Amino acid sequence: MSQESHFQADIDRVLGFAIPSRNARGRVARVGGVLDQVLSAHGYPPAIEKVLAEALALTALLGSTLKDEGGQMTLQAQTEDGVIDLLVCDYRAGELRGYVKFDEERVASVPADPILADLFGKGYLAVTFDQAVSGERYQGIVPLEGASLAEAAQNYFCQSEQIPTVIRLGTVQSGAEGCRAGGLMLQYLPEGEEGRERLSIRQEHPEWDHVRMLGETTSVEEMTDPALPLETLIWRLFNEEEEVRVLGGPVLTRGCRCDPVYIGNVLAKFPEEERVEMADADGFIRVDCAFCARNFPIPARSVAA
Repeated sequence: MSQESHFQADIDRVLGFAIPSRNARGRVARVGGVLDQVLSAHGYPPAIEKVLAEALALTALLGSTLKDEGGQMTLQAQTEDGVIDLLVCDYRAGELRGYVKFDEERVASVPADPILADLFGKGYLAVTFDQAVSGERYQGIVPLEGASLAEAAQNYFCQSEQIPTVIRLGTVQSGAEGCRAGGLMLQYLPEGEEGRERLSIRQEHPEWDHVRMLGETTSVEEMTDPALPLETLIWRLFNEEEEVRVLGGPVLTRGCRCDPVYIGNVLAKFPEEERVEMADADGFIRVDCAFCARNFPIPARSVAA
């Protein structure tokens, strides 16, 4: 049997790890087939496709930190004057989905390799964690600043969480092979809140500086290459450390929660007179799902029933 027959692509997965001696933790994510499923429903221009691919990789990194399996993490970037009006991605139990609302006329004027300001202008980045068990919601909102989505996310952790963080994101758009995205997140762990200073207010972090510099050497090729196991990528970066603990992580799937039953249940919450106004001449309430670009004609009578 040939060597190629044993090959199994390492794709659509998140892997967590910790470096105890450096007080650091991290995650790596790689998205491929799931990404193609999300993108194929829309036919986005290359610049829009790239930023959504990076956003989905970032959502996988952040969402997989949820300890509540029923919880949801939502990433939202919104502007008033940008080519992109709204970008939304969310994560729940390994399921990813996302979409972009943009100005189709203005997108043609975007540079071939746009920075964040070219696409968003002035806006904000919001990260929301909804806990299913406790029902609690935590949301952090920061200005959408930096040359890339990775820089904007780092600013979020610096301003909202006050945790030293490195985020690397990259994409490969290779035509017949589809689009792949990858990401790396490294964080320096707070040493406690009671009676001790926050790490972010110290002037020097020699342990963190070492980890940060290693993480920043990660290439786009390493993050997106399905032939490179995520465990091997972590080993390449930190093989000289005293100990690196691999913590595991979820397999990623495309998740869109739109179906006639779910939509019917949502519509049933509206007053009857509003549902009558929503219905067309044929008696259907037609609902479009922005995430999967499908239309659902729901009979108004069935909602009432």
